[in-house]
Amino acid sequence: MTSYTLTCHCGAVELALDIPKPLAETARRCNCSFCRRRGAAAVTVPLGSLQVTKGEENLTLYQFNTNTARHFFCRTCGIYTHHQRRSNPNEYGVNLGALNGVNPRDLGVIRWVDGVNHPSDAK
Repeated sequence: MTSYTLTCHCGAVELALDIPKPLAETARRCNCSFCRRRGAAAVTVPLGSLQVTKGEENLTLYQFNTNTARHFFCRTCGIYTHHQRRSNPNEYGVNLGALNGVNPRDLGVIRWVDGVNHPSDAK
């Protein structure tokens, strides 16, 4: 378990989180319509391992399609901080690029997941 601090660009929002696995193992990109446009790689954090330590009132929520996933952004600078996943509501996806002291480029190739063909969308 490794502890990290995440901040948005303007510093209005800050999160404290514990990531149970190495970043390179948990980092991923998604090809769904929203994630493709957002462009941020995310790392997995269990729900109980993330705490908003500053600026909760500055977070804004965006939901779409099934309104299951909950995407949070700083309302001042617009940076995506985290989201509660649709694929596993017991997890957050956290913006890898907003973790203090972490350069996503250092992780090499980040795996892609197929959000376009999400299992929850199967009829």
